[in-house]
Amino acid sequence: MRLGIRIFLVYFLFVGLAGYFLLNTVREQIRPVVRQSSEETLVDTANLLAEILRDDVKAGTLNQGRLPEVLKAYGSRSPGAHIWGLAKNQVSHRIYVTDAKGIVLLDSSGEAQGKDYSKWNDVYLTLRGQYGARSTRSDPNDESTSVMHVGAPIIDAGKIIGVVTVAKPNSSLQPYIDHSEQRLLTLGLGLIGLGLLVGAALSWWLARSLRKLAAYAQAVSEGERAELPHYKGGELANLAKAVERMRTQLEGKAYVERYVHTLTHELKSPLAAIRGASELLQDDMPAEQRVRFASNIERESDRLQQMIERLLNLARVEQMQALEDEQQVALAALVDELLVAHAARIESAGLQVRQRVPAGMRLLCDPFLMRQALANLLDNALDFTPEAGALLFDLERDGERVALSLFNQGQAIPAYAIGRVSERFYSLPRPGSGRKSTGLGLNFVAEVMQLHGGALAVDNVDGGVRVRLWLPLRRIS
Repeated sequence: MRLGIRIFLVYFLFVGLAGYFLLNTVREQIRPVVRQSSEETLVDTANLLAEILRDDVKAGTLNQGRLPEVLKAYGSRSPGAHIWGLAKNQVSHRIYVTDAKGIVLLDSSGEAQGKDYSKWNDVYLTLRGQYGARSTRSDPNDESTSVMHVGAPIIDAGKIIGVVTVAKPNSSLQPYIDHSEQRLLTLGLGLIGLGLLVGAALSWWLARSLRKLAAYAQAVSEGERAELPHYKGGELANLAKAVERMRTQLEGKAYVERYVHTLTHELKSPLAAIRGASELLQDDMPAEQRVRFASNIERESDRLQQMIERLLNLARVEQMQALEDEQQVALAALVDELLVAHAARIESAGLQVRQRVPAGMRLLCDPFLMRQALANLLDNALDFTPEAGALLFDLERDGERVALSLFNQGQAIPAYAIGRVSERFYSLPRPGSGRKSTGLGLNFVAEVMQLHGGALAVDNVDGGVRVRLWLPLRRIS
C-alpha cells in the first residue's frame, strides 16, 4: 500500500472517530440543554403567576374573576411565530392552581379542577418549601409523551397558601431539538468532509513530494541528470539537501576515479610520442630530423593542452544539474561571431559559407555554454570539409522543436561510426592528415544540449554531413 494512502487512512480513522464521538456527545447534550432552558423559563413563569394570583387565592375569588376566561383565551391563541425557521401556531403551556391542601382550584385545560394533586411532586414538594418539579409521561412506554411540570408557591405573610404549576409538553420542544440536531449533523459532516479533503490533499502533497525525491534519487543512481526538488523549509527540504550532499560526495568520488582512469589512458599516447622524440633529440642527427622531432613534441604538447582544457570544460558541464545563467541571445549574431573568429581558416581553405538563421531570432540559453558548443561544431565541420567546400548554418522547425543545423560538405561518416561520434574520446581520422582529435568535442555538445532540454543529432545527407541541435520551441523567440 502506498504511503500516501496509508497516511490518509490513518487520518481518516482519526478524524472519523473524533468527529463521531464529538457529534454524538454534542447530540446527547442538546436534548437536556434545551429542556433545562425550557425548565428555567417555566420557573420564571410560575413565580410570576404566583405573585399575580396571590390575592385571588387568599380571598377565595380565583374562579370569580376574569382569570378562567383569560386562561381559556390563552389556550386558543395562535401565535404564528417563526422560531429558527420553525412555525409555532399554538400555545403549549398548561397552568393549574392548587390550595394549601393540594386541591386543584383552577386548570387552564379544564381537566383536573377539584382533583387532589397533593401527591404530585410539583405540588407536594412546593407545599413543603422545596423546589417542586416533575416530568410525567401520559404513556409510560412513550418518552415523547412526557410533560414537564414546575411549581411555584403562593405566599402570603410568609405562609404558603397555594401552588401555581406551569406545565409544558416535551413534544413541543422536540422540533427544535430535531432541528438543532439536523443542523449540527449537517455542519459536523461538512467539517468532517472538509477535514478529510484537507487530509487527502496533505497526504497527496506529502506522497508527491516523497515520490519526487525518490525519482531524483533513482535518476542519480542511474547516472541521469536530474534537478533537485525544491521545498520551502521543513524536514523535506532538509532531506532533499541531505540527499543532494550524498549525491555530490558519491558522484564526486566516482567522477574523479573515472576521469583519472580515462585521462591516464588518453595521455599515454602523446606522452609516449614526446618521450620518444626527446630521447632521439639527445643523439646527434641532421638538423632536418631535429626540427621534425621538435615539431612532434610541440604538436603532442598542444594536443595534451587541448585535451586537458576540453576535459575541464566537459567535467564542468557534466557536474551541472541545471543551467545557471540563462539569457536571451541573438542566435544569428552568435553564429556570425564564430564565423569571424574562424575567418582566417575559412578563407585559407576557400570555403563557401552561408548563414540562413533569421536575424531577429533569439535563443534562451547559457551564452557561454552555447558559444562553446557551436565553436566545437564549427571546429569539427572545418576539419572534415575539403578545400573550396561548403558550410551552411540553417534553422529548422519540427512540431514543438527547433533545430539549429550545420551542414558541411565532405565524405559521409562510416556506418559503423555514425552512432558513436558523440562518445567520449571517440574520433575519426581527419582527411589529409589522418590524425584524430581528442574525441571530446561532440560529447561536450551533447551534454550542453541535454542541459538545455534538447538533443544532438548527427546524420549523413546528400553531399556531406548535417549536425542539428534540437531545442524546445519555448526557448526560441
